[in-house]
Amino acid sequence: MKKIVSIITVMLLLLANHLTTEAANTGQLNLKSKGAVLLDSDTGAVLYAKNADKRMYPASLTKIATAIYAIEKGKLDSIVTVSGNAVRQDGTRVYLVEGEKITLKQLIQGMLVNSGNDAAVAIAEHLDGSVKQFSVHLNEYLTTTIGVRNTHFINPNGLSDKNHYTTAMDLAKITNYAIKNPVFADIFGTKVLKWKGQSWKTNILTHHRMLKGEFAYPGVTGGKTGYTVKAKQTLATTAQNANIRLTAVVLNSDLPRDKYDDTTSLFDFGFKNYKHNILKQGEVFTKDNKNYYPETDTLITESIKGSTKGLNNQGILSIKNTNGQVVQLVALKYKEPIPKKVLVKSETTVEKNPQKEHLSYVTVIYGFMIIALAAIFVGVRKKFTKKF
Repeated sequence: MKKIVSIITVMLLLLANHLTTEAANTGQLNLKSKGAVLLDSDTGAVLYAKNADKRMYPASLTKIATAIYAIEKGKLDSIVTVSGNAVRQDGTRVYLVEGEKITLKQLIQGMLVNSGNDAAVAIAEHLDGSVKQFSVHLNEYLTTTIGVRNTHFINPNGLSDKNHYTTAMDLAKITNYAIKNPVFADIFGTKVLKWKGQSWKTNILTHHRMLKGEFAYPGVTGGKTGYTVKAKQTLATTAQNANIRLTAVVLNSDLPRDKYDDTTSLFDFGFKNYKHNILKQGEVFTKDNKNYYPETDTLITESIKGSTKGLNNQGILSIKNTNGQVVQLVALKYKEPIPKKVLVKSETTVEKNPQKEHLSYVTVIYGFMIIALAAIFVGVRKKFTKKF
């Protein structure tokens, strides 16, 4: 029963999250990118969304998914033997050599920092034997572990294919999930990577121009770029200040500068308008005479200008900004009513034993008889004494 309730709760949250996505599209920002999402990195709250669930091509942002899958499913120190298929990949590479032996971690670094398409395929073949089988497992992982709804990847690097697609919301979720892994977060934030391969020794610089300071933004902590002719410009970026951490994804912008300008607008909006608060453990919320509460202290995202909270019949608490737009959803626990205590007077019953009762009567009768006999004996004795 508990398992069924949990499944229903998750389904409700997924549905509510879809509604949240639509509500969060405030229209306040003039973004050039066709799709965009801004999340609170810690709570997952949707702070801004534009065409969040529209299918688009991710280009090399695919490698974020490949990287976190490889980190969680593979062994970072395992040795990968590079295939000819990996070496022959188009686009950006780290210039692997067929038969070269290299660690899985170094391949992940080369894939994320230098966007190596050859490294991505080498990873896929090492983990699952082939790119095709890797794609099956990757899609299953993204759906069951991260909870994406509109993503289908057929390769590990994002090279164009009509069946290789995602959404801004799904990519933001994937990135948000990935950065919670310290290995991924470290590579995602790498600005300079010392590369030592069989054919190439150099210092690799990140392609992300905000991360390396060309389009400087205070507090940027990581990022990944992407581009193909069909996908156009794509970008995933994380940043933080003293109050909040943010994850931004923009898809399908025409010019390289557009994706950085849009990301700047998203971060400015998030840092200016939102902060964290704590939903206290045991705080009670009531709906239709039913009480619900958070089981632990829960971090929530609120508008700096204030927020309101609403509870639905399933115990889902919505955090809304001053415009009434849902920012975050929190599943609360139902509080069982305390049953009224019924006081029952206890009565002590002594069970009568007929045999013992009979014996007591006999004892009394015998007592009287002895007393009577004694009295008669005394009287007879007195008469006898007087006579003689």
